Amino acid sequence: MASNVASIGGRAYPITDHTFDVVIVGAGGAGLMAALQLPKDTSVAVISKVYPTRSHTGAAQGGVAAALGNQEEDHWKWHMFDTVKGGDYLVDQDAAEVLAREAIEAVYDLEHWGLPFNRTPDGKIDQRRFGGHTRNFGEGPVRRSCYAADRTGHMILQTMFQTAVKNQIRFFNEFLCTDLLVQENRAAGVVAYSIRDGEVHTFSAKAVIFATGGYGRAWRVTSNAMACTGDGMAIAYRRGVPLEDMEFYQFHPTGIYRVGVLLSEAARGEGAYLLNNTGERFMMRYTPTLNELAPRDIVSRSIVTEIREGRGILQTKRDGDDYVYLDVRHLGEAKIREKLPDITDFARNYLRVEPITEPVPIQPTAHYAMGGIPTDVEGRVVIDEHNTPLIGFYAAGEAACVSVHGANRLGTNSLVDLIVFGRRAGKHIARQLQANELDFAELPADAEDHTRAMISRLRAGTGETQDAIREDMRDVMMDLCGVMRTQAGLSQCKEKVAELQDRYSKVRIMDASTNFNTEMMEVIELGYVLDCAEATVAGALAREESRGGHFREDFPTRDDKRFLQHTLAYRADDGGVSELRYKPVVITEFQPKERKY
Repeated sequence: MASNVASIGGRAYPITDHTFDVVIVGAGGAGLMAALQLPKDTSVAVISKVYPTRSHTGAAQGGVAAALGNQEEDHWKWHMFDTVKGGDYLVDQDAAEVLAREAIEAVYDLEHWGLPFNRTPDGKIDQRRFGGHTRNFGEGPVRRSCYAADRTGHMILQTMFQTAVKNQIRFFNEFLCTDLLVQENRAAGVVAYSIRDGEVHTFSAKAVIFATGGYGRAWRVTSNAMACTGDGMAIAYRRGVPLEDMEFYQFHPTGIYRVGVLLSEAARGEGAYLLNNTGERFMMRYTPTLNELAPRDIVSRSIVTEIREGRGILQTKRDGDDYVYLDVRHLGEAKIREKLPDITDFARNYLRVEPITEPVPIQPTAHYAMGGIPTDVEGRVVIDEHNTPLIGFYAAGEAACVSVHGANRLGTNSLVDLIVFGRRAGKHIARQLQANELDFAELPADAEDHTRAMISRLRAGTGETQDAIREDMRDVMMDLCGVMRTQAGLSQCKEKVAELQDRYSKVRIMDASTNFNTEMMEVIELGYVLDCAEATVAGALAREESRGGHFREDFPTRDDKRFLQHTLAYRADDGGVSELRYKPVVITEFQPKERKY
């Protein structure tokens, strides 16, 4: 580790240099799973802008899918089929096979590390139903979700972090990644800003993994934590890496009304109902086979349709907004307290509703990015439609697009994604290091210049402060790029996001301090999430069809002739989307068919 001092706008900022074999950005499930695959003689740094156990993996509630067959017959190929079908056939089927096959072994890894799963009477991992997961290629629901009450993600995160500490992995907590260093088509390291003291740190590495999560804070109503601002996606995008399938963003059907905090699909897996203003279980009209356990995109659109057609619950005390009900009352107090403790506490705390005796107001909430940094099944980042890898650069979890979720992610497949592909990325790097196929690239003398220039620009800004820009972005994305989309709305949204980018280029920071300058961090994050928003809108405007989480009211049907392909959005050097390219979907076994439930 070495230190020097640079001047930024007349102010001296210390710069510290580090060297590690592997640098992992993000300390959630994907990053930790990757770290735990590396040999103990490998030097590993995990960089996180929050303390690791505050990573957003901890918010996942309902479970992790694996065809263990502990409750009833199940097979990995059924899981693969459900993943492909649920993703509206935009899923790369080689990746779906890896997901379904290796989920079983990855779940047993978690068990062996000590994760306290719920158990069957004979001591096996308990499993429950979840939306879109079926037996025998769609015949009916199956119990596939392995769970720890309704706090599965929390348990995964705690278990993996404790194991990482035991393995003496080095953590750099409260460090905000600001740049990816690339030399001659290979990742050479990263630059990060220390929130604690304002220092700039450069990390040289043989391999870099981005496991930085999603960008749900682009929308007004979201289940995502404040930290979910698409950092890794935007940093890669700014360094010439395309973003894949960003138009496919999932709205979870059961967010707490207005707040957006998630009420997990675990509730519906245990038998909860969705009710409209007549008390009707309306999902029986939309998906008579799976009812409330249909894939999330279908349930979200069904809720919006009910509200639009006048069957939502009108709450005049709240400015006339509409919602529907999630009802668990019939499950009984004992089952609610045993299986759904966190979900029901959320309803009590945020809405002052008692779920044991009252139905809970819910609405769709921005939840999960199916798109992200394009990778292959080993976690290697690819930079074009020919799947050319950027040597030494990997991504996993929600920040990545392998593409295993296609146009719509099934519930419990997010935790599977991060443990399976975080695991594969770590193992692939371990093999590459052992074979001496990865090495350090010499860093340029000006490695920190981009970060220094960004900090200098933000300190010199003369425009407005961040608040109005952020709120305008959330409103326009929610209203014009939400569950339902149109050409007119998306065109307006594109213009508005470009205007917001222009306003952001002049943004002003009020806090001149260096220690724990959270305003600086938030403004940098706002730039990241705006970049993600512009890529999302560009892809959505160009995709003139409806598929999974992307629903165009002016193009309401799926168009496999034109759009059975992945979108790659590239950023221009001076900002904005410069071009969209496309690459084919990998189809190995399941030919595209109409989704019927």
